[in-house]
Amino acid sequence: MPESKQRKKQARRPYVPAPEKRKPKPSPRWYGFLILGVMLVGVFSIVLNYMGIMPGGTHPFWLWVGLGLIAAGFGGATRWR
Repeated sequence: MPESKQRKKQARRPYVPAPEKRKPKPSPRWYGFLILGVMLVGVFSIVLNYMGIMPGGTHPFWLWVGLGLIAAGFGGATRWR
């Protein structure tokens, strides 16, 4: 009975470790306070809008400003290290 041919084994390459990635620098201390401040200003603009204290009375513009500031705060928080 005929025998099947054996496959040739590939030569093993030597292990080469991946180059080390540089750690990003930590954010400045004031950056966290800036993020919280922007988000709090956004929350206050929404609350003051519903209380009718903002200029022009209750207007959807101030709601969008507040939501935009909160979104900017969350966007900045993704870059915080």
